[in-house]
Formats: sequence, C-alpha cells, structure tokens
Amino acid sequence: MKISGVTVRKRLIIGFALMAVGFMALVVRLAYVQLWQGSELSAKAEESWRRNIPVVAKRGEIVDRNGERLAYNISSPSVMAVPAQIKDAQQTAEQLAPLLGMSVDKVHKEITKRALIVRLKPGGRKIPLDLATQIRALKLSGIVVAEDNKRFYPNKDLASHILGFTGIDNQGLTGIEAKYDTALSGLRGSITFLADAKGRLMPNSTEKFEQPRDGLNLQLTIDKDIQTIMERELDQAMLDLNPKHIVSIAMDPNSGEILAMASRPNYSPEHYRDYPTEVYNRNLPVWMTYEPGSTFKIITLAAALEEGKVNLYNEHFFDPGRVEVGGAKLRCWKKGGHGSQTFLEVVENSCNPGFVALGQRLGKEKLFEYIRNFGFGKKTGIDMSGEENGIMFRLDKVGPVELATTAFGQGVSVTPIQQIAAVSAAINGGKWYRPHVAKAFIQPETGLVVDEVKAEMVRQVISAETSKKVRDALEHVVAQGTGRNAFIDGYRVGGKTGTAQKVINGKYSPDEHIVSFIGFAPADDPKIVIYTAVDDPQGIQFGGLIAAPIVKRIMEDALHVLGVKPRQDQVKREYRFDEQPLVTVPNLVGKTLSDIYEDMNMNFQLAKSGAGLTVIHQAPKPGTRVEKGTTIRIYMGENTEE
Repeated sequence: MKISGVTVRKRLIIGFALMAVGFMALVVRLAYVQLWQGSELSAKAEESWRRNIPVVAKRGEIVDRNGERLAYNISSPSVMAVPAQIKDAQQTAEQLAPLLGMSVDKVHKEITKRALIVRLKPGGRKIPLDLATQIRALKLSGIVVAEDNKRFYPNKDLASHILGFTGIDNQGLTGIEAKYDTALSGLRGSITFLADAKGRLMPNSTEKFEQPRDGLNLQLTIDKDIQTIMERELDQAMLDLNPKHIVSIAMDPNSGEILAMASRPNYSPEHYRDYPTEVYNRNLPVWMTYEPGSTFKIITLAAALEEGKVNLYNEHFFDPGRVEVGGAKLRCWKKGGHGSQTFLEVVENSCNPGFVALGQRLGKEKLFEYIRNFGFGKKTGIDMSGEENGIMFRLDKVGPVELATTAFGQGVSVTPIQQIAAVSAAINGGKWYRPHVAKAFIQPETGLVVDEVKAEMVRQVISAETSKKVRDALEHVVAQGTGRNAFIDGYRVGGKTGTAQKVINGKYSPDEHIVSFIGFAPADDPKIVIYTAVDDPQGIQFGGLIAAPIVKRIMEDALHVLGVKPRQDQVKREYRFDEQPLVTVPNLVGKTLSDIYEDMNMNFQLAKSGAGLTVIHQAPKPGTRVEKGTTIRIYMGENTEE
C-alpha cells in the first residue's frame, strides 16, 4: 500500500511534537530536581556517605556534702579502626598487637572486618594515656585513637554500696551511678566524615567535630569524714566479732539526709567482678529485712505516750519475768523479771512484759496505725535501688499474741532504713522525713546548682511534746539502763538496744541473733541518729554489749565532725557494782617519759610511738573523760620550743 507524502509529513510532525513534549518534560523534570529537590537529594546522598565516630561525654563527678570527690573520670582513650582506610593490614596488625596485648591474628581479623568502624577490643578499650600517645605517633592509616574515659573511685571501697559502679561504656550499673545515670551521663558528641560504601574518604571532604555535653555533677548528703569513721568501726567489728553481716546508717533526723551508710561484707567498685554478685548487688541498709527486737519498742512507747496511755514517772508496773497471753508465755530477757518499777524504768530496762502491757492498752487498731504512720510495711522511697517493704501482720490476722509480740519488736520484719527513719520521727518533734542521699545537681563548668533536693516532710506522726518525752526516756536508757555502753561523757546521748532471735527455716534460732543499737545526740536537740545492726556476732549476743559500743565510737567522732560542743548538763550516769566512774585524761604534751612516769597515777595505760624525747601529740585529748585503764597513745618527737 502506497503512503502519500501528506501522511508522511503528518507522522513526522506528530513524532517531532511527541519528542518535543518528551524533551520539555525531561527539562522540566531536571529543572525541578535541580532547583527544587537538589538540596534535599544532596542531603540524602551526603547522609548515605556520612560516618560517625562517637565521642563520649564526660560523666559528672559525685562529691560529698562538702565537695570532696567520691567518683570522677580519668582520661582513658580507646582505639578504633576504619578498615577501608587501612593500607597495609598485616603491617598495621604487627605494629598494634604488642602495644594492645593482643595477638597479631586477632588484630588482623578485627581490622579487616567488613564494617565501617571497628573497636579494637579488649586491648584497645580504655588504654593509658602514654599508650595512646605511642599509638598516635605511629600515624597508622585507618587507626583512630578516640577520646574516652573511665570511672575512678579515689577512696577505693569507701561508700561502695552507695556509689555503685559503671560498666565498660561508663553507664551506671548499680547504686547512685545507676539511679542518676541520665543526669550523670550527659550527651555524646561525634567526629563526622564522608566516605563511600567501602569506607574510603570522599575527595575534598573534611571532618566535623560535635562537642559532647558533659553530665551534671552530683552532690550527695554523705559526709566523707563521717562515712570514713563509720567504715573504720565496721571493719574493726568484722575482725573482733566475725559476724555474717553488719549494717550501719547515720542520718540527720531533721531533714532525712543520709550522712553515712555502710555494710559489710564490702567490695571495690573498680574491681567489682572480683566479688560475689550478692555482695555488690545487695545494699543491705535498704534491702535487708529482719525482726528488729527491742529498738522497735520506741514506736510502741511513742504511740502510748501520744495516746495518753502511760505516765512514765508516776505509774508503776510489776514484772514477774513473764506474761501469759493467749496461751503463750512471753518472757522478759531478765530471768525472774525486774519486779516493781516505774514505766520509765520499764523503758530503761527494756522490759518485755511492760511493753506487752502498753500494746494491750493501745489495742491492735491504734498500735498498727502508728506503726504504719512511722513508715513500716512500705518502702521509704529513698533514692536508692533495691529497697524492700518489710513485713507487717495483716490487721485481721492480729490476735492477742501477735499484738503482744509486735509491741516489743518480734514477729514484724523491717529494714534498717525504715528503722532509722521511724526513730528520727520519734525524736525530732514527730515529723517523718523521706530519707535521701542526693543533695544537688551542679553544672560542672559554672558551678551553678541546676536542681536541689529539698527535705521532704511527709507527715506529722506524733506531737512535739510527745517527741520530747521519748527523747528524755531514751536518754535515761543510755545513762541508767541497757544502753549504758553508748554513754559519752560531755554529750547528751539517747538510744535503745535491740536483741532479736533470727528466724531460720521458719523457726526461731536459739543460737543466732541480730543485735542492734540506735542512738542520737544531743538528746535535747538531735543533730544525728546512728543505727547499727550486727548479724550473728561470735560470742555474747546482746545489743547493749555489742552494737552500743560501735555506735558510741561512731557517734563520738561524728559529733566532732559536726562541730557539736560537749556540755555538762547530762543525765547523771549510774554505775553498777562492776563499773568504774570515768576519769579525766591528763595533758601529757611537752612532757618527757620520766616526767610522765613520775607524775602519772595508775588510771591509764601508755602506748608510745616515735623516736623523740618529748610528747608532741596524744590521744585521747587532754580533758577527755574515759574509763579507768584506758590506753593513752603518745607520739614522741623533738620539742621545738626554745
């Protein structure tokens, strides 16, 4: 079939028209892509080329209430490899391996991985600064020494259960390090560069550094000096008593601030892997639960006084040594009982039948109402992980026996932090404060306080008048009762002993006890409360003989740290037939040994150190009141006075 010239021309015109339309569409598309989508597509392309090397932020320091550093970072760089940029993998491996303490094969395997960036571990993680300088000096292509740091605890195992520790990437794992990890960690920065799919640097590209944002410093309520004193005494008690555990807490009763907290066994945060997990994972002062024994009687006493159920001074109680309740015979710790006594003497003597009577006067509803208001049976809310609730009887399960035993601290289960928070409320004017260890968050560059943790008064449990009566009674316990081993001459100290049988396999053990003491001073205006509990000490197991002396030694030195001055308006101490009145330490400074032996009576022992001829220092200090036979440590030197 013959096609006419007109048809050919039409087809050519249509073809050219379609081509023109297609070309115009292509031009428009190219213009749209170039002008409107150009920056977006360039950004996407650059994003696919972008590689990031993370730069860790400096973790915030942890300091005590006076600014003493408890945990901080030290520079400890890490070695990374960009495999695509390494020119000679074998030679690089041979140079790095001996420096990193790794085999050549291991390093070679790492730096030839099909990955953009490889961390050389374990030898390249957190290396010393001098080693980092050596590796940088090699100028190995594809090897980057990135800034990094690791956590350092300058006081070794001091306050370990409070502080906790961090992992290999400086993330908080336990303790305060974990609780406030977000605030301490800050925000990471990065080193950014452009590379192709194989990791090779893009031509004419430059590195970009994004500054990390350092974490906040955390100031604790802990006083390093008081913490040191407490841990010194716990270490000595472990040697002397060989117990299973010891816990101790010191708190400001007027704010809930924890001044010191420790337990044994202990561990080192920097070497936590060397210890059993139960040692570093269990913060006993907030985790351990047990029957408190007679320290719990403070709660029964406070409730009875608040409800007007007892007159301490004018009302008498006869203790035959036991009381029968609901068919059960509940005994006093003293065989034969205490006979006729005032209720103040019931408190002084820690008389079980007397406290059973107080519990019965209150009734179960009222007694358990006070117990719960004092914070037992639920977590205190302290800002530490692992806190337990403790165990209380359900009210509908409380019969006459349960009421009686609860009144003197048996059959209930508490934690040490509950105990000290409750007793603080009993003696501070009746206010229950939430315990806490964080005091303030501080911006590291400026030193400005970003956030301050305020004292949180949760509720008023008893009146200020009742609280004063409780303080007075507990001061008598120390001066004239079972707590006499916590008596400190020149300071008004109140407190209460506790001795509780341990429950093992559902039964009370006749041989294992938790002995405890809680003390506070000054008794008329408390500045510090200290609680110590000793789990199964070897030998005699009574709180007044074991725990009270520990608290006394911590208390005496802590009061000096707090600047509390001694006074002479104490409740007069009554001495038993087997006790001697206190004697005054003489001033030996400046004297020679011959002078001392000539003038000194037989009230003291001497322990000498140093090679000089004259006493230049002594402990205890002159004027201190101590027991007869106490050893005075004298330090000899040269008298520099002309």
